[in-house]
Amino acid sequence: MKVLIANRGEIAVRVIRACRELGYSTVAVYSEPDRAALHVLYADQAMPIGPAPSRESYLRIDRIIDAAKKAGADAIHPGYGFLAENASFARACIDEGLIFVGPSAESIDAMGSKTESRQRMQAAGVPVVPGLTEPVRSFDEIAAFARNVGLPIMIKASAGGGGKGLRFVEREDDLHPAFERVTSEAQSFFGDSAVYAEKFIASPRHIEVQVLGDQHGNLLHIGERECTLQRRHQKVVEECPSPIVDEALRQKLGDMAVRAAKAVNYYSTGTIECLMGPDRQFYFLEMNTRLQVEHPVTEMVWGIDLVKEQLRVARGEKLALGDIKPSGHAIECRIYAEDPSRNFAPSPGLIRYMNLPQGPGVRNDNGVYSGYIVPVFYDPMLSKLICHAPTRADAIARMRRALIEYRVEGIETTIPFFTALMSHPDFAAAKFDTGFLDRNLAELTKERSGNGSVDAAIAAAAILAFEESQQVRLPENGDSPWKHAGRAEALKDRL
Repeated sequence: MKVLIANRGEIAVRVIRACRELGYSTVAVYSEPDRAALHVLYADQAMPIGPAPSRESYLRIDRIIDAAKKAGADAIHPGYGFLAENASFARACIDEGLIFVGPSAESIDAMGSKTESRQRMQAAGVPVVPGLTEPVRSFDEIAAFARNVGLPIMIKASAGGGGKGLRFVEREDDLHPAFERVTSEAQSFFGDSAVYAEKFIASPRHIEVQVLGDQHGNLLHIGERECTLQRRHQKVVEECPSPIVDEALRQKLGDMAVRAAKAVNYYSTGTIECLMGPDRQFYFLEMNTRLQVEHPVTEMVWGIDLVKEQLRVARGEKLALGDIKPSGHAIECRIYAEDPSRNFAPSPGLIRYMNLPQGPGVRNDNGVYSGYIVPVFYDPMLSKLICHAPTRADAIARMRRALIEYRVEGIETTIPFFTALMSHPDFAAAKFDTGFLDRNLAELTKERSGNGSVDAAIAAAAILAFEESQQVRLPENGDSPWKHAGRAEALKDRL
């Protein structure tokens, strides 16, 4: 089978690796600034799909379908983001005789609307956050809801997701400006200005449950993930399992997630996201009808490959996981090309040198390399660092060690921020909610040397001393000359 990956960056590389292990050939697609991207070099074949703006390349259904047909692909894997939860894209693939590696278009549609999904969940007996069950476009309806349930509330884009198109409102004077802002963002990001509102749950945790189903009616849950640590409603650190979920609660969450997925006849990988209050009462938030960014922590703990399972399910195979059981604890940090000391300002540019951490229990889902120029056009996530160990305390210690080893020169990254977070006593004690990072940013973004520790500065000095003693000079792009030459040859073969 030949699989085209309709995405870029680390997730495209991740899918290519799974395909290669299954013996499938791969096709990458790329925009003009991504001609030398890592996923392009890793794939067996690469097809151009347009200029830099996503709307003219990675969001162009017609160009991706055309690339798949020209390359002779049998299937399309959408990754996450871009077109991954676009029902029209799923239908277009099927209409053109291509396998869509994901759920049915009907399931995507059902869960794509936040208000429709809430209606379906209520009908299935799944607890939801008190709120509107119909999308609205009138401020008067939002104001009436706020009067009925009381402030604070959350106003959200009905077709939204990914932290876009939502506002927290705790003062009546802020209600109308927030409504205007969310409707504007909803139209801009999702092409639909409809919004809805929910009662705000104070000091919540964000817990999500991994589900996996096949096209023969088999569906199961594969544990939960802790995704509470967020900045501006965007997840930055994830864990599996959640440090506050015991076995009894895990079973309740799992049963709820399976019931929710069955309500829309779901198959493939998917995630049921929940809010959990301090009273440990949980509420359905939304369903992501795709592979999650944070799927590696589940893979490390449960010992499965979710991307391979996606591909097998897409081919019509039955689930055959056997009696899988969790083992240990895993933590993931999303490494971004951002400067934490400057309010996380984007930091595109040339990566002069990169050294990825290694060793027992360390995994790098990486999408860049030394000599790569990080473009300004896309999400700034460079890679994901995942550490697995027998206990949560061991996993934190392993992550601290790995972050010290992680070297990126030429651009700023969020590595110092994560180094500080791993040493925070409240993180170690799992005492946090969704507002934790925003409340503690000043402490977590203080200027630090190297990668956030004296050890990193010492390591850098040792590397420099070794190079001096060996009379070794790395080229300006930070890479070895023979590796650089090999990459250039590989690039010529693909462009």
